[in-house]
Amino acid sequence: MRIVIVDGYALNPGDLNWETIQGMGETIIYDRTEVGDIVERCKDADIVLTNKVPFTRETLLQLPCLKLICVTATGYNIIDTQAAREQGVVVTNIPAYSTQSVAQTVIALLLSVTNRVEHYTNQITDEKQWSRNADFCYWDTQLTELADKRMGIYGFGRIGRQVSLIAQALGMEVVVHTSKAQEELPEGITKLTGDMFWETCDVISLHCPLTPETNNLVNEVTLQKMKPSCILINTARGPLVNEAAIAEALSHNSLKAFCADVLSVEPASENNPILQAPNVFLTPHIAWATLEARQRLMNILIANIRAFIDGSPINVVN
Repeated sequence: MRIVIVDGYALNPGDLNWETIQGMGETIIYDRTEVGDIVERCKDADIVLTNKVPFTRETLLQLPCLKLICVTATGYNIIDTQAAREQGVVVTNIPAYSTQSVAQTVIALLLSVTNRVEHYTNQITDEKQWSRNADFCYWDTQLTELADKRMGIYGFGRIGRQVSLIAQALGMEVVVHTSKAQEELPEGITKLTGDMFWETCDVISLHCPLTPETNNLVNEVTLQKMKPSCILINTARGPLVNEAAIAEALSHNSLKAFCADVLSVEPASENNPILQAPNVFLTPHIAWATLEARQRLMNILIANIRAFIDGSPINVVN
């Protein structure tokens, strides 16, 4: 087997290793691959590993040796799965490897708004505000207790469910917007639909897939329904929200804060209005990237390749 890894750096910048995969066949590893270089680099590959490098119908038609595409992520919209199936190319993904890590990031972002630990660390160490204060304590932001606040979770898959558990542990009331029936939900979690969901939540965290129906889910109309004190969190997909509308809402104090690990264009465009808006808390698409989650991803990836070589592929998406 000839294996080509077209964009390996994001998964493994050096703290994991490729040895097991390299033992499965001749392996070539590229940190990154431009679209124009895909065919030349993969023309003799039996197996390709890709995270964000796209494989279109046109590209696949130029790769007659290809037998397996391993997407090193959960989402696989970068692959024309129909074209792959027509050419007899198996496509696999990595399900459920980052549930804990993404849920942890949701709560970290939320606590950044309510407790502002990094802000106060800078105030103490860099600006010496506490040292110069007349009182034993010092604060210059609103500090918020989460107990008894309503956490709204839009989408109730694995990550949404894990976020709900942590929110409940913090004493929050959890409501969800989901296609699941109320009787399918865990005890203590209430299903809300329509305006009641948007209008009554103190925190809203998005955990739904990006589809034509959810694209631009949070927009001018949705934002008008939300409490001005609401905190909005997006760790799912950037295009779920209208970033210009959110920036406008933040500027007019009709939304308390926006937290995100994902944006509509990544890396972030310098002219994205979110970057200039107040009360924005961002991480650069790293919710998935804890060492533990990436090792878990690597283990599943190895299992996917082994299963394919053994003739019984797993985690097939086409």
